[in-house]
Amino acid sequence: MSILHTVNKSPFVNNALQSCLRLATRSDGILLIEDGVYGGLSHTRFTPELEQALAEFNLYILQPDLTARGIIEQTHPRIQQVDYAGFVELTVLYDKIQAWV
Repeated sequence: MSILHTVNKSPFVNNALQSCLRLATRSDGILLIEDGVYGGLSHTRFTPELEQALAEFNLYILQPDLTARGIIEQTHPRIQQVDYAGFVELTVLYDKIQAWV
């Protein structure tokens, strides 16, 4: 059974992303939303964890949240950006959804 994990908290203030990465399985997807998009930034202290996650999981990031925060150009280039329609498609693609708050 595949799970879409949504992370909406910044890894700089909360450990939800680290917990998610520790418990997710290879068939799962991880979607960074709201302040969780800060976890997709390139060149931060979380970059090694991000690189490992990209090798193990399908990693997505909500483009409107990047735009709202003005960080779209600073996002790791290997993370797949999705819009709201893409978010909906992901909810259909995966069997379950797990929100990390």
